Amino acid sequence: MTRLRIPATPTHVPPAMETEPNVALAPLPDPEAVRAEMLKIYPAKTGKKRGKQIVVNDPDHPPEIGANTRTVPGIITQRGCTYAGCRGVVMGPIYDLLQITHGPVGCGYYAWMTRRNYARPPQGQVNYMQYCMNTDMQEDQIIFGGEKKLRQAIKEAYEIFKPKAIAVLATCPVGLIGDDIHAVARQMKEELGINVMAFSCEGYKGVSQSAGHHIANNGVFKHMIGLDDTPDQAEFAMNILGEYNIGGDAWEMDTLLRKCGIHVTATLSGDVSYDQIKRCHTAQLNAVMCHRSINYIAEMMEKKFGIPWIKINFLGAEATKKSLRRIAQFFESKKLSDRVEEVIAQEMLALEPVRQEIKARCQGKRVALFVGGSRAHHYQDLFQDIGMEIVSAGYEFAHRDDYEGRAVLPRIKVDADSRNIEELQVEPDETRYQPRKTPEQVEALRAGGLTFAEYEGMMKEMKKTTLVIDDISHHEMEKLIEIYQPALIGSGIKDKFVIEKMGVPCKQLHSYDYAGPYAAFTGAANFYREVDRMVNTKIWKHTTPPWVRDPQAAVPLVHPSRSGGAKKPAASTWRKPAGDPPDAV
Repeated sequence: MTRLRIPATPTHVPPAMETEPNVALAPLPDPEAVRAEMLKIYPAKTGKKRGKQIVVNDPDHPPEIGANTRTVPGIITQRGCTYAGCRGVVMGPIYDLLQITHGPVGCGYYAWMTRRNYARPPQGQVNYMQYCMNTDMQEDQIIFGGEKKLRQAIKEAYEIFKPKAIAVLATCPVGLIGDDIHAVARQMKEELGINVMAFSCEGYKGVSQSAGHHIANNGVFKHMIGLDDTPDQAEFAMNILGEYNIGGDAWEMDTLLRKCGIHVTATLSGDVSYDQIKRCHTAQLNAVMCHRSINYIAEMMEKKFGIPWIKINFLGAEATKKSLRRIAQFFESKKLSDRVEEVIAQEMLALEPVRQEIKARCQGKRVALFVGGSRAHHYQDLFQDIGMEIVSAGYEFAHRDDYEGRAVLPRIKVDADSRNIEELQVEPDETRYQPRKTPEQVEALRAGGLTFAEYEGMMKEMKKTTLVIDDISHHEMEKLIEIYQPALIGSGIKDKFVIEKMGVPCKQLHSYDYAGPYAAFTGAANFYREVDRMVNTKIWKHTTPPWVRDPQAAVPLVHPSRSGGAKKPAASTWRKPAGDPPDAV
């Protein structure tokens, strides 16, 4: 295999690094040529499908992208399952909700909250996040049904812990054998006198973990939100939706908002209690961080209770300033707006020297981001704060509106996979529906630039001709690294070490690699410093990418020893790369 040479687009030369004023980075390659190179290895049918999911960006007229579609079998994907999206993302961080996974014990591993969702319950309150509770279904339950064992597990959990509420979450075998977990939950709710709810989030229910987010949203809205009408007494009270307190992000956001005089009623679902969720419908505003994982709840709360929602982002200094000002604008209080400006000035006074110091070392270096939720979008602001250039980005489990903006929603066709998920029919509550703003106030705020129930998507904030890739495969990732030679990639744990073996540092943005927080101004400083250490250390020069180590190698997609007995190609077309493990016995 010869070293790939893609014609450059001279108009996209990043600025020279300030620490090396006489050395400029090579021009960026032609993105259409890169796209063609990624696709040429695929069979015709697969190439046609993947071609829809790899597009060249135009922020003025975002191209239609293939998203929320099934992953091609055999392609190594970053995605998770529906159960992971429900249990691991949305439900898991509710620290005092006792959650039981119904299924074989293997699926219960994810219940240990490997994403580092932190919680610090008030003194005297319980925290179940450290427990992995599972019915451990065996062969006889798979054959004869597991409802009896589930009832027994709920009783046992109640006798030991006396929780306020219990959630039951289904894994694949439960749906396949037909266990009625909802009937069991209703029976145990009546018997125990506490709230017991069930979530049909079997792993196969959707094409990715996105289906699990939707199912969790439906369940939280039906079974938890609105159970307690006791309002907070704060003058400015809001909810933060789609923030999961990984590495302590929600704590940084809450601290910053409190400095401004804003009270957070509930954060769904980072460091949040069952009681907070029960009364979160009393807040005045919903501010959405991760659009994909929780926009459903934002819309349903507006329809039922009259709470408007706006899109925010607390990742990056500029994004944080913009979000604070949008929140203050909503409350229409000069006192609050003045205080927000004071806090911004104080925080930037401490942050700006750090940013400028690190920007001098990182300016112009290239980054690619392939992360779930809105992170591939939001983290671009942090990198841009220090002058780094985003050459490509994409999501694991996004829908078209996450890329192109919510304006495309009426044109998205509902496919068979999406019909697996219940769509709740929500009507205004007869007694509790109370619009927080009059139509006249809403129009005045819109005229002032504040948009409601709107998300423009990732593409409009990315440069023209950048490459947008949905559900990137390992093959495409390897080609991207070979061609663009980025200084850093932000991605997940599944491909972190593959990336780093190619001589490129990978910032793992699902659980932060035991680091963080990165939100708000203090978190931004943490992030700048960590990125500086990663991209400017000399250790990566000691890792040689495979195409440099062995430029004549042509390794097939499947190792012959693992291809079901397929014969090895002739020695002239295949050689085992240095360091490859011995053939399996």
